[in-house]
Amino acid sequence: MIAYIKGKIQDKQDNFVVIDVSGIGYKVFCSSNVLDTVLEGQEIKLFTHLYLKEGIMDLYGFLDYNGLKLFKTLLGVSGIGPKAGLAIVSLGTREQIEKAVETNNMEFFDKVKGIGRKKIQKIILELTGKLKEIKKTSPARAQTDEALSALVSLGFASQDAKSALAEVPDAIQDTNQRVEQAIKLLG
Repeated sequence: MIAYIKGKIQDKQDNFVVIDVSGIGYKVFCSSNVLDTVLEGQEIKLFTHLYLKEGIMDLYGFLDYNGLKLFKTLLGVSGIGPKAGLAIVSLGTREQIEKAVETNNMEFFDKVKGIGRKKIQKIILELTGKLKEIKKTSPARAQTDEALSALVSLGFASQDAKSALAEVPDAIQDTNQRVEQAIKLLG
């Protein structure tokens, strides 16, 4: 119903932001990954999932479409609701979560409160193979390739540049800004 929301962050709390869109404030629950990268007053676009159930209507937002797809995949696991799904998404990147599932790394999921060992086993079992279907479709992918070339031409090792660019938030889409952020990370 609501594919994405774009506006200015008016308020930022522990697990949500309030985004002003044409004078209407939308409360959007976000993972800690998103909350760590955004600032109050920042213009932002979040891909959203509208959760409706028994009088509950909540919006969940993600910086890129892959985060949203991962969240929806987690909601497909029986017994995983939006709060637990958001907590799992907060554990790391899609690649990190996929690796934990592939290697049956139950300790990776221990940080999620309210999910026991049996539930973790069920999550791993149900997610095996499903996460590979989520392809990297980040809007910043083309900019990352250009930024990588720029960093290598400035004398940084390709692997170091890739690592630094992986840490730059997808919300930063301008190539020059991505290069500047990566240089700061490379020190």
